[in-house]
Amino acid sequence: MAQFTRSELGTRILEGQHLIIYNRKVLRIPTSWLDAHPGGSLALLHFVGRDATSEIDAYHNDQILPLVNKYSIGTLAEPGPWNPLLPPIAAGWARKDGKWFSEAATWNVDSSQVLLVANDSPALQKSAPTIDTITPLPSELSLQVQEQHSAAYKALHKRVTDAGLYRTPYLTGYGPEFIRYISLGLISAYAFRHNWLLTSSLALGLLWHQLMFFVHDLGHLGVTGNWNIDRLISIAVADFIGGLSVGWWVDNHNVHHLVTNHPSHDPDIEHLPFFAISPKFFSNLYSSYYKRILPFDFASKTFIRLQHQLFYVVMAFARFNLYRLSYAFMLSKIFEKRRARGGRWAVGLEFIGVAFFWWWFGGIVLRGCGSWQMALAYVFISHVATSPLHVQIVLSHFGMSTDDLGPVESFPDRQLRTTMDVTCPEQWGFIHGGLHLQVTHHLFPRLPRHNLKKASLMVKEFAKEEDLTYVEFGFVSATHEVIGVLREVAGLVSSLGQQVKLVAEVASSEAKEAVNKKIAQQEVAFARNRTAHAPSNI
Repeated sequence: MAQFTRSELGTRILEGQHLIIYNRKVLRIPTSWLDAHPGGSLALLHFVGRDATSEIDAYHNDQILPLVNKYSIGTLAEPGPWNPLLPPIAAGWARKDGKWFSEAATWNVDSSQVLLVANDSPALQKSAPTIDTITPLPSELSLQVQEQHSAAYKALHKRVTDAGLYRTPYLTGYGPEFIRYISLGLISAYAFRHNWLLTSSLALGLLWHQLMFFVHDLGHLGVTGNWNIDRLISIAVADFIGGLSVGWWVDNHNVHHLVTNHPSHDPDIEHLPFFAISPKFFSNLYSSYYKRILPFDFASKTFIRLQHQLFYVVMAFARFNLYRLSYAFMLSKIFEKRRARGGRWAVGLEFIGVAFFWWWFGGIVLRGCGSWQMALAYVFISHVATSPLHVQIVLSHFGMSTDDLGPVESFPDRQLRTTMDVTCPEQWGFIHGGLHLQVTHHLFPRLPRHNLKKASLMVKEFAKEEDLTYVEFGFVSATHEVIGVLREVAGLVSSLGQQVKLVAEVASSEAKEAVNKKIAQQEVAFARNRTAHAPSNI
């Protein structure tokens, strides 16, 4: 079997090959599979030139893993830990019709962080990336230590598997869940029939809230483990009952898990104009997920100044944004030439499901409210009732690091650095859908959530042994932590006002450089302050 040096892999990547390292094997991902990958193309592109062993093992079950090796074209020639390259997508480069094109320019906040911003100067744009483009910035992290953490994670994964925690507890886990689903559905229907519309709307909202945790499990293949079965069930629940696209959610959520809390790549923290959890967002960052600039414009400045005060207000209406994102994603799939696995039936079934949802919810429920005022109240209450789900998701990440430590950082290090648990009494765990144990979920995304508690005990042992920080807060403390971050970032908006005004009046590279320097200084101070208040190892 052929052996490849780092230099040879770099040359091949610049030629347009998608090369990923798995167990020291070099995988060449053909474009046909890149487009058809069930987890989305970005899940692969973010690991070109990198060792993705931990991520591949975490996301694929024993039936799929043997198929990975069919893409192997050789092994690494050089001994020791793999010294990663920077994926072209992380440097703002993508390919279309066999040619490179620049999506964005890079902005180095400091000596190690790479973020994406707009390509403002066509004269500076290149026709293709170079070896310098895919060479990471120097890292303070030790390759040897990161390799040790990856090896320890592999052993931890084996412990979790051997303990039988990947076995879905259908009766003891989902039995009570389905009793809850059916009860809420019957209460909503009974109340609606007797014209107790506000009670009906509250019960329906709580049903949606609980069902989304089930959809989450299905999206991660954490129920049956069979893609077709889990996707079929998830469409029935998410689209037909909830009016949301599970296809969008899976595409979005996989990227979130793999590049957690990266300002240029993680869509789950890209919430301008409503939220910015780091001064980095003041720089009109480019999103590699949304393929557009995240403008820090007048609306953003206005909302961000008040974000700590509006947090729960925005969360109350978050479900409406999910409709927008879902339907935009579905419409984009109509024009795709290639379809991911299941695309022949899954995309069409989602359109049918969403149409069915609006038929029963809009055509039967809302029309049956008797007046537009009552229909509006029904919509408001049912949608606000789902807000604990959205609060839960952001609490686990908004208070954590948004630094880019580069491709050297291992999978377990990145997940523990960017994710926190929200502790609660065990009997109230169902309110959080069991996903308050986000650290363990991020390390083992396919693990049935009813088994996360047992696995979290092993993860805490692992963190202690490897000298990693396992962060957990109670709900009140976590909320205080997140509100504190939002308040701190909000306070930085005003201090940046004069520099932003300068750019508006003087469109020069010097002015823009001055603003970016100011933002970088703010980010360093912000990160230093967050580190000073970070909890100790658990």
